[in-house]
Amino acid sequence: MKLHFVASTHAESISRLDALSQQYGQYSVEEAEVIVVLGGDGQMLHTMRESIRHGKPLFGMNCGRVGFLMNDFSDADLLERIKTAETAPLHPLRLHATDISGVTHSAIAINEVSLLRQTHNAAHCAIYINDVLEMDMLVCDGVLVATPAGSTAYNLSAHGPILPIGADLLALTPISPFRPRRWRGALLPAGSKVRFEVLEADFRPQSVTADNIEFRDIASALITQDDNITIPLLHDEGHGLSKRIISEQFTA
Repeated sequence: MKLHFVASTHAESISRLDALSQQYGQYSVEEAEVIVVLGGDGQMLHTMRESIRHGKPLFGMNCGRVGFLMNDFSDADLLERIKTAETAPLHPLRLHATDISGVTHSAIAINEVSLLRQTHNAAHCAIYINDVLEMDMLVCDGVLVATPAGSTAYNLSAHGPILPIGADLLALTPISPFRPRRWRGALLPAGSKVRFEVLEADFRPQSVTADNIEFRDIASALITQDDNITIPLLHDEGHGLSKRIISEQFTA
């Protein structure tokens, strides 16, 4: 099996990349059958976006602090682990945003797209689902749309629901909502079009972030799931992403 290793910029990840490349060989991305990612979830998310152009399976090993998307690190039996690994097919979110100057921006998100206030002023926004106005004003620190894979990340910290892999749902979750105070968000079919329209954009500036790609002074943001893109994520047998998501719901 031909492998291509990529690593974060941390010294530990780079050291392990060198050792594994000597042990298993280092092939080009074009030649490789599987991409092995060394680092944490941040490096995996970066590699996922890079992998969209070739669609090759990704097998991560944790050398960082946060490794929900990663497997445990071991340099032994790597080829056998990959051969027996479970595959989670992930579909990313696609963001199309327009800022207050009329400039358009686009990005891909594996975990979530979040609209956030930029200053001390609370964010005011309207929410449209499939071009229907569902909430004329949400007053909050922000609001996000999360995939099942991302539902245990920022979404969970914002008290959003955990979504099983394959649920064909998206989580729409407010961040510190002030009005309506009791609104806790919504579960949406994965094919939904979610649009945020910023209210009083000059007085209440807001940014939109696709994972770690940020655009500031936003006027509107459209978020959809891109079913034309599939990212195959590999996990050790018996420790797949679905099992991790179930376990996360019973973590104190």
